Amino acid sequence: MTTPLLSVRGLCVDYATSDRLVRAAHEVSFDIGPGEVLGLAGESGSGKSTVAFAVARLHRPPAFVTGGTVMLDGTDVLALEGEDLRRWRWRHLSVVLQSAMNALNPLLTVEAQFRDLFEAHGITNRTEIADRSAELVRMVGISPDRLRDHPHRFSGGMRQRLVIAMALALSPKLVIMDEPTTALDVVVQREILEEVAELRRRLGFSVLFITHDLALMSQFCDRVGIMLNGQLVETAAPSDMIAAPRHPYTAKLWASLPRLDADPLPLSKEAAP
Repeated sequence: MTTPLLSVRGLCVDYATSDRLVRAAHEVSFDIGPGEVLGLAGESGSGKSTVAFAVARLHRPPAFVTGGTVMLDGTDVLALEGEDLRRWRWRHLSVVLQSAMNALNPLLTVEAQFRDLFEAHGITNRTEIADRSAELVRMVGISPDRLRDHPHRFSGGMRQRLVIAMALALSPKLVIMDEPTTALDVVVQREILEEVAELRRRLGFSVLFITHDLALMSQFCDRVGIMLNGQLVETAAPSDMIAAPRHPYTAKLWASLPRLDADPLPLSKEAAP
C-alpha cells in the first residue's frame, strides 16, 4: 500500500463563543496519496473549510485545533510554529481560495506579486524570478506579457488562473482548493479544472478539493468524502458512492442532482403558454 502524502487522524476544531466551545470538526480522519485528488463535499457549515484551514494552519482565534494529528510527508504540521511554519507554507502546501480578487493585491502588478512571493521564500535573483514567473503564467494559459498588468485588467477566470499559478510557484506537494471555481460560469469552471488536472499529471502534486458541486467533484476527484455536522461520514470513489452510498445523507445528496435521463416534470396550468 502506498504511503499517504497527507494523513489526518482524529482532527478536532472548536470555535470559542462567549459562553461555550462549538465543535466544527469532530474526530475527522482521512489520507491523501501522492498525486491523488480527494474531494470534500457537504452543505454549508458542515466543516469542509474548517478541516482545510486546519490542515494549512490558517485558523485564527476564536478557532482552535483541539485534538488530532496532521502529518504531511513526514512533518507534524500541528507542531510547526513561527518561522518554521512560514517557510513550510507554499513550499510544501499551498492554498487556492474561492475569490481570486481577494487573494490578489489590487495595487500591485501581477509581476510584483510574483516577486513578493519568491523573495519571501529566499529567491531574490531578479532574472530567475522573471523567468519562473513567465513560465508559471504560461502553464495556466496566460501570456507573460500580461505580468505587468494589475489584477483588475483580468477576467474572473484569468485571475483564478493567476492564483493557481502562484500556488504552484514553489512546487508544493499538496494544494488545497477551497471552492476555487464557485464564482465562475460553468464553461470557465471546466476549463480551469481541466488545466489543473493536466498540471497535476505533469507536476505530481496532490489536491484537497472542496466544493458544493457534486457533479463537478465526481469528474475531478479520485475519491470523495462527505461531511455532515463536522464529521466525515463516508469516503469512497465517486462511482462507488453513486452506485452504493453507505450513509443515508450521502444517498440524499446524490439523489438531489437532476438527471438528464429522467422524465420531465409536467408544467402546471399556470406555467403553460
